[in-house]
Formats: sequence, C-alpha cells, structure tokens
Amino acid sequence: MTAYLIVLGVVLLAIAYVAFSFARIRKMPEGTEEMSEMAKIIRDGASTFMKTEYKTVTVVVIIVGAIFSLFIEKTAGLTFLLGAAMSSAVCIVGMRSATYANVRVANKARESLSIGKTTSTALVGGSISGLAVQACGLLGLLIIHFVFDGVSEGANGGGFIKIAEMGINPTTMRFVTYSLGCSLVAMFNRVAGGNYTKAADISSDILAKIRHDMPEDDSRVPNVVADFIGDNVNDIAGNCSDLLESFVATVISALVIALTAFRGLGNLNNALLFPILLAGGGLLSCLIGLVFASVRKMGDNPSRELNMATYISAGLTVVLGLGSAYLMFGKGELPVDFKIGWFSPWVSAILGIISGVAIGAITEYYTSFDFKPTKKLAEISTEGEAFVITKGDAIGSRSCLLPILIIGAALIISGNISGIYGIAISALGMLSFVGTTVSIDAFGPIADNAGGLAESCHLDESVRKITDKLDSVGNTTAAIGKGFAIGSAAIATVSLIVAYVGNFEGGKALLDISHYLVIAGGIIGGALIEYFSAMLTDNTIDSARLMADEGDRQLSVPGVLEGKVKPDYNKCVQMAAKEALRKMLLPSTIALLVPIVGGILFGWEFIGGILIGATIVAIPKAIFMGNSGGAFDNAKKYVEMGSLDGHGKGSAAHKATVTGDTVGDTRKDVVGVALDIFIKMISTVANTIAPILGSFRIL
Repeated sequence: MTAYLIVLGVVLLAIAYVAFSFARIRKMPEGTEEMSEMAKIIRDGASTFMKTEYKTVTVVVIIVGAIFSLFIEKTAGLTFLLGAAMSSAVCIVGMRSATYANVRVANKARESLSIGKTTSTALVGGSISGLAVQACGLLGLLIIHFVFDGVSEGANGGGFIKIAEMGINPTTMRFVTYSLGCSLVAMFNRVAGGNYTKAADISSDILAKIRHDMPEDDSRVPNVVADFIGDNVNDIAGNCSDLLESFVATVISALVIALTAFRGLGNLNNALLFPILLAGGGLLSCLIGLVFASVRKMGDNPSRELNMATYISAGLTVVLGLGSAYLMFGKGELPVDFKIGWFSPWVSAILGIISGVAIGAITEYYTSFDFKPTKKLAEISTEGEAFVITKGDAIGSRSCLLPILIIGAALIISGNISGIYGIAISALGMLSFVGTTVSIDAFGPIADNAGGLAESCHLDESVRKITDKLDSVGNTTAAIGKGFAIGSAAIATVSLIVAYVGNFEGGKALLDISHYLVIAGGIIGGALIEYFSAMLTDNTIDSARLMADEGDRQLSVPGVLEGKVKPDYNKCVQMAAKEALRKMLLPSTIALLVPIVGGILFGWEFIGGILIGATIVAIPKAIFMGNSGGAFDNAKKYVEMGSLDGHGKGSAAHKATVTGDTVGDTRKDVVGVALDIFIKMISTVANTIAPILGSFRIL
C-alpha cells in the first residue's frame, strides 16, 4: 500500500505541475489584436469540434459499458467508462493548452526574436499534454486498485445477466476494459481528427500553393483556419489519446501476464506492482527532465534542447527502474523464466528504453532534412512530381528494416531472459517516459500553429524565420513520436497476443500456426489492415476535394483575393467537422466488431490468426506511412527555406514537393497513426471476450 501511495503522490505532483504550467501559459500576452482574434477563432473552433464529436462518442461509450456490466463482469462497465474518461480528459487538457500556447509562442518570437526563449515557451505548452497523458493513465489504474482493493485470482466474476459459465477473473477484466475504454476513444479521435485536419491541410495546400500561387497559411484562403484547428484536434488531442492508450495498454498487458506468469508464487503482488512502480518512476523522471529543460536558458539549437529533456528522462527512468526491480524481486521466489535473477525485468525494461531511443534516432535520420535521405528527396524535386513520389516511397520502404530489427531483437532477448512477462515489461520500458515523448511531440503542432499565426497575422519576416525553424524541428519530433508509437504498439501487441492465448487451457494453450483457422485468420487480418487504410485514405481525400472546391468558390467572391473581404471561415470549419464526424463511425467500429463476430463464429484460434496477421502487416506499413510522409513534409520545408539553390517558393521544384507533401499528409497523420491503435484495439477486444470464446463458438 505504501508503494501505491508513493506513486499516487507522484501522479498528483505531476497534475499540480500541469495546472501550474497551464496558468503560466494563460498569463503570457497574446500579442496584437489580430493575433488574439485569430487565436480565439482557432480555440473556439477546436472546442466546438470536440464537443460535437463527444456527443457521438459518449453515446457509444455508454452503450458498450452497459453491455460489459450486463453480460461480462459487473464492474467492467465502470472501468471501461473510467478508461474513456481518462482518454477524454487528456484530449481536452492537451487541446486547450495548445490553443492557448500557439499564439503565446508566436508572440514570444515577436517580442524576443530569440529561438531559445520561443523554444522554451513551446515546450512548456507541450509539457502540459505530455505529463497529463502519463499522469491520467496511472491515475486510472490507481483508482481501480484502491476502489476494488487488490487482486482476485479466482474466476468468479460475471455480468448481471448470466449468458454462460465463463469463469471470468474480475481483476483481469477490470484491467482490460480500462484499456479498451482508452482505445475506443483514441480510435474515434484519431479517425475523426485525422480526417478533419488533413482534409483542411490538403485543401489549403492545393488552393494556396498549386491553384493560386499564394503563400502558405495566407488568411485569404478560407481553409487555413480549419487547418489551424485541425492541428489541435488531431496532432494534439488525437495524439494525447493515442499515446495514453499505448501507455495504458503496455501496463495492462504486463499486469495481465503477471497473473499467469506468477500464478502460485508468493510474490504475485510484487509482479503486479512492478509495472506501476516503473511507470511511476518514469513519470517522476519526465517531470524532472521537463522542469530542467524549461527553467534553463536555451540556446539556438531546438533539437539539442529537446533531446536533452529526453535523455534526462530516460536516464533517470533506468536508475529508478533498477531500484524498483530490486525492491520487488530481490527477495522471494521467482519464475523459472527469470534467467539472470531479480534484475531480469529491469534488463527487459532497458531494452525497451534503448529500442525507443534508437527507433527515434532512425526515424530522425530518414525524415529530417539535416540528413541525406530527405536532402536527396528535395534535390530530385527538380525532375518533377513522379520522381518525388517514387523516391519518397523508396525512403519509406527502406526505413522499415532497422526499426523492425530492433523490435525483433528486443522481443527475442526480453523473452529469453524474462519470459512473456519480460516482453510486456520491454514494451512498458519503451513508454515509461511517455510524458516527455508526448511533450516533445506536442511541441511540433504548437510551433506549426505559431508559424501559421505569424503568417496570417502579417508579422515581420524575422518572426516567421524563428517559427519556421521550430516548425521544421517539430516535423521531425512528430515523425519520431509516430515511430515511437508504432514501435511500442508492436511490442505491446505481441504481449497482448500472448496474454490472449494464455486465457485458454488453463494458461497452457499454444497457437498452432499450421491450423487452418489460424492461417485463414492471418490472411484475413493482413487484408483488414489494407482495407482499413484504404477506407481512411478515401474518406480524407473525398473531404479534401469538397473543401478545396468550397475554398475556390469563396476565393472567386469579389474582394477576397484582394484582401478587402474576409472569407467565410466558419463554413469551411463546419464542412470539415461535418465530413470528419460523418465518416468516423464505421472505421472506428471495425476494430471493435471484427474480434467479436469472428470469434463467436469461428473460435479463439481464428482470432489468434487475425491478431498475428494484422500485426505483421500493420507494423511495416505504419512505419512506411509515417516516415515517407515525414520525408515528404521536410523536403518541402527544405525547398521553402531556400536551401535548394535557384529553386525556392513558387518554383516547379517547390510545387513538386508540395505534391509529395500532399500525398504524405494522409499517410503520416491519418493512416499511419491509426494503425497502431487498430492492432492494439483488436488485441484488447480479443482479451476482453476471451472467456466467451473459451465457452462456445457457432461454427
């Protein structure tokens, strides 16, 4: 109990710092009257979209929660609602903080003309999102522990309406449904937010850069404000719920596997506490790293400053993780899978941390214009659009191998020294300092919005140079965050699959990959990934086309192109919201329904095959989507900054990179970011309904 209370104290400390930082941001001046007006439009538009979205999400969440309590386990509906509430909370906190921070960052650049001071302001704004993610994820787990008072090893749970003698473990079901609540909200946010922001972004680029030869973020283009809003509802709110879901899923998979791996051993409770301590130590490390980064005087290299926060957070997590491993496993009986003694899980956690940092470095190499791949992509733009697209595809494909080798090595070594428990701990290690990861990721869209405000509010070119520098760094940090998310999702999904199989035959079941049901499931699972990706892409492009046509119509109104008449921003904002919300339901529910329908029809082996096939296809596809999209985006930035001699803004080379960026937008911010949620969600749903699948199937 003392250990849980210590972790709770860290969580409350982090929440207090989040509140302090939010108040600190609010007190900063917004700048000119025009800046304040535009910032209010963005803030109100983002809030309106979220409120409208949550009218639908709330209904779905309540229905699903009621089903869990009625038919699965009495308290499962409550923990499902708790997960949905925590995911929603971080969305709202992240979005609100970002929509206040963006204009303050632009004004800090205007007043100080200092990259260091502007970087510090953007990082403070991002840290609100990051720390809220990790603190809220842990808070929900602690609430489950304190409210339901410990662990039940017996299979004696059940819903209010008995549909079968399923032998449900209430503790497992509470954990899994909490994770599923986070997953469902994250899926809705990513699908709706991705459609919203990229439809607005793509249509803005088409109008401004291709059809009318206008500057990016020109306030005469009506789609621009919808694009600004989209940065917040997807890249901030959606990303917060995404990484919260990743973090919670890794903790939950470790807890569920501990119930199997430590069954019958005296230190089961220690095995359940270790993931909480590791995550709590990571949160404390993030708090220290971010506070240190925000209070020190920053230089003119934003990447170095952000990397320092990451290294401090990761380093302290390693040290605190060692202490936690000794306290939990230094004495008492260990499972035979712990090949190198009590510090086996600590080594697994380190492997996860190293893997996360390494995947981030690889992602930076393939997406930053400081390195050869993206520079080559920018240089080939002089040959035309076809060369840009082909080269970008090659970069994306080439970037898949090393991250997947790292993930594979982490899985093999962790499994060898710590068993299936070590695999889950390795995934948690990768996300144990997610507070810093999300903070740095959120830095990007805040800087992007700040740059857009500087452009649309006609600030001095010197301000735009500062915000452009931060924006280019933000593009890379966003790409690193996406690589980080899919890497952790891969390992977490493997541990969830292991936990799923462990639900059958007393925890001793093996998934026979030669079984026809497993093979059929694997093939269908891979095809589902392709279909899901195509559905999201089609939805986004359809919305972007409608918005581009509406923007063209408004630009033809007398006085708009001349800057004498303001366009109807609200109409574009409402159109983007309407299309996004209309098209979010079907893709979001596929992951929920496929395991349920397939499992009830064909049984647990078939679903095991679907999980494996979907995971194998999704991992390289998500990496490809994220890295090719990031490379396209930064190649465009490279040309726009004048780094390609004789080929600046408005040139044929620039238009070629704009085409590449338009292709990459849907890849990196719609499809790629949704795939990691998809594979974790179907695995979590499979774990939730495993007791039913163990009882019967139709065919």
